[in-house]
Amino acid sequence: MDFGVVLQNDPPAARVVELARQAELLGFTHVWTFDSHLLWQEPYVVYSQILANTRKVMVGPMVTNPATRDWTVTASLFATLNEMFGNRTICGIGRGDSAVRVINGKPVTLADLRESISVIRALANGQQASYKGNLLQFPWSEGSALPIWVAAYGPKALALAGEVADGFILQLADPDITAWSIAAVRKAAADAGRDPSSVTICVAAPAYVTDRSDAGLAHGRDQCRWFGGMVGNHVADIVARYGTDGAAVPQALSDYIAGRKDYDYNQHGKAGNTHADFVPDDVIDRFCLIGPVEHQVARLQELEGLGVDQFALYLQHDAKAETLAAYGDKVLPAVNVRKAAKA
Repeated sequence: MDFGVVLQNDPPAARVVELARQAELLGFTHVWTFDSHLLWQEPYVVYSQILANTRKVMVGPMVTNPATRDWTVTASLFATLNEMFGNRTICGIGRGDSAVRVINGKPVTLADLRESISVIRALANGQQASYKGNLLQFPWSEGSALPIWVAAYGPKALALAGEVADGFILQLADPDITAWSIAAVRKAAADAGRDPSSVTICVAAPAYVTDRSDAGLAHGRDQCRWFGGMVGNHVADIVARYGTDGAAVPQALSDYIAGRKDYDYNQHGKAGNTHADFVPDDVIDRFCLIGPVEHQVARLQELEGLGVDQFALYLQHDAKAETLAAYGDKVLPAVNVRKAAKA
């Protein structure tokens, strides 16, 4: 299993770069960041510094969207970074949440998302793309290769991921919802004539390594409760479309937002978010990885058994360095056991 880390572009940018550098030294293969240009600093500027200060990690947004950036600009950013640093970028993309809603916009339609993926992929990979009635390409780009992974929750978005994406991002770590989501993506891939195993599966969620005390567990839950609020923004859209009867979406995903009220994006992705108080402890336990090392390893092994190829660790809490170190020193070696030198 690959391991990624998801960072916020909170100033100082130098700290984000240093966390990325430490993550690579500890065995992480991917460094992701939020992409909300008003809430945090511009990610692509930071990516150039992360890439310059690391050797191998793949870098990209979790996730960008087709609404706040022109598609040709997004493709140009990736192609330029690939020319500079040797195809070490990856594009996570979805319909849009914080970056769009903060400026009173709306998530794009799935049709627009599908078209944007086609345009960004073609241009960033040195090919021609049809855009606004023009046939375009980058005359300066050769050899760029950009994987595009789609973040999705609802049935139609999951189908889109299976039909066109190189990878699928599920932003929660509940095993039952993970199994349902992977099955939907793989079925869509097969129905589209693709090899279902060709779609890389990424589960992204906060992890907080605790001692074995009740107080430690309670603190870890409170530090990660914001995540249930963030996921709830997407779930609210799904519930409005599909309802909560479990026919189209598992009730394990939809039921918990019954107590959800307003959401303040000024507190988005922050520990202590008061608009996430509606999220109960059992949802935090299902959606996140909170507990001692052995608990984390057991959940990761369960996810790997379901077909998860990468776990991307959200690092928005008060134990960033400690969590990275615990994963690098204890969790990663337990999940990815090294081969013996002598049989």
